[in-house]
Amino acid sequence: MTQAAGLKTEKLGRIQLYVSSAHRFGTDAFLLADFAAPRHKDTVCDLCSGCGIVAAVMYERFLPKYIETVEIAEEACGLLEMTVQKNGLENFKTVCGDLKNYKSGIMFDVITCNPPYKRSGAGIKSAQTADINARHEVLCTFSDVCKTAAAALKFGGRLCVCNRPERLADMICDMRSAGIEPKRVRFVSKNAYTSPWLVLIEGKKGGSPFMQVERSFYTQNEDGTPSEDLRGIYITQLDKT
Repeated sequence: MTQAAGLKTEKLGRIQLYVSSAHRFGTDAFLLADFAAPRHKDTVCDLCSGCGIVAAVMYERFLPKYIETVEIAEEACGLLEMTVQKNGLENFKTVCGDLKNYKSGIMFDVITCNPPYKRSGAGIKSAQTADINARHEVLCTFSDVCKTAAAALKFGGRLCVCNRPERLADMICDMRSAGIEPKRVRFVSKNAYTSPWLVLIEGKKGGSPFMQVERSFYTQNEDGTPSEDLRGIYITQLDKT
């Protein structure tokens, strides 16, 4: 891989994760990995994996039986391959390709996805192609994510995703259309006085209708310091190389 612009590593406990100027991550990745919380015996697939942050956090915190990632951007796939090789990650497979055409040789217990949040044509687009593809539904839609997940999940398997709260109705409709029943939802806000900026939702393949709304996740205390919830999941520190 040609060296990516702004190449550096982020330390995730024992894992050094390679990132670049175009392929990086935010707090939502840690929130999604914590929300999914795969078991040690689970097989896991992370769609739209980017630099691999969600998969890497799940590996570090939960060590599931097997992890597979799917990402269309070649540079991001190269970064994750570097991470896998440098850290000697076992039972960890990277797939570079379009999730709409993705077919795995196994069925998964858990699938995660931090998808593009904005509909194609909505909002102001970044000048960088990588940012456009990551933030806007240009290369795939949330419906595409649900269809791929439905084909790759075991019966009773879980799809865990995050998105902006204004997309919640779309998420529920697309999940149900794919045969994945929304079962659990959690809203994320800065504090008790601000509106949610993120929603986490879990669906179960073949599940029956019943959705649990969990307590809100607050990222800050009243004095502006990181909340106990946030400190419990945010395990990175910058390691410039």
